[in-house]
Amino acid sequence: MLQVAGLTKVYDKTLAVSGVSFNVMDGELAVLLGPNGAGKSTTIKCIIGLLKHEGEVWVHNHSNKSLEAKRLFGYVPETPALYDMLTVQEHLQFIAHAYALKNWEPLAEQLLERLDLTDKKDKLGKELSKGMQQKVSICCALLPEPKVLFFDEPMIGLDPKAIKELKAILLELKLKGTCLLISTHIIDSLEGLWDRALIMKEGHILVSSTKQEMEESGESLEETFFRLTEGAQV
Repeated sequence: MLQVAGLTKVYDKTLAVSGVSFNVMDGELAVLLGPNGAGKSTTIKCIIGLLKHEGEVWVHNHSNKSLEAKRLFGYVPETPALYDMLTVQEHLQFIAHAYALKNWEPLAEQLLERLDLTDKKDKLGKELSKGMQQKVSICCALLPEPKVLFFDEPMIGLDPKAIKELKAILLELKLKGTCLLISTHIIDSLEGLWDRALIMKEGHILVSSTKQEMEESGESLEETFFRLTEGAQV
């Protein structure tokens, strides 16, 4: 479970995220929607501890500042951060050693196969395309089998086959009880998968609604999004 309470981030004198509060339950996929510059990436970076912030964040009842919390979550950034001189296989080995994983090789092989990376496992990070780097980043995040997963614009750079496979993986993770928070500005990218929608604009969460609540409102997610963010650059 993820709990966020009063999350605030100020850059110099600019308020980037203002008093954001929401919960994401185990087995729930929450989609964080917003136009460019809404504060989505900043929110996720604060939650995982990459940026200092005000407010409280709890991951399975552990503060996000604690080592216990960091052991429980995985993160796929918008821009992959691979090592130029490590191979795909070596990236996975690095993650396995960092998390002290045992018998990790079968899962690593499965992830590589599902994302069409088996024949690329000896390629260096710098030799991979943006899409391939994104796939490696996803594999690295999934390898420790985290309880909570954060994705920042995960579909960008992926080919249609990889997007289809990632959606299948996300569904499997939900069924296993994984807590998922996914940032995107592409409204229909997670259609049929999301359980909770968080709509963000100018650093504020304007709506936190379950799928059932939105259906009962008589308004679609797309309609709600454009009504609330009208005039913003998507």
